[in-house]
Amino acid sequence: QVFVETLDKCFENVCELDLIFHMDKVHHILQEMVIGGMVLETNMSEIVAQVEAQSKVEKAEGGLSAAPSRAVSAVKNINLPEIPRNINIGDINIKVPNLSQFM
Repeated sequence: QVFVETLDKCFENVCELDLIFHMDKVHHILQEMVIGGMVLETNMSEIVAQVEAQSKVEKAEGGLSAAPSRAVSAVKNINLPEIPRNINIGDINIKVPNLSQFM
């Protein structure tokens, strides 16, 4: 009952579509309650507070939609003395394309 009430509070009148399209959030709520197969948290306000804190962290990081731009900026910030043209690993020879358009 606590799980259903918590879902209802987090999703504001939870329905089946909320469970389908926000499966990660549903799992997070369940993980806040059940750890190692044992129900450890039944205080609904504590569970909701932890879920909201996690949501704030995800929003601050930009979520998954910001991952490609973070990856590009990480590659741009690699401090290489020069851009490698060929990468040789044993018998494997990889030719690196011209990346100047991304720099």
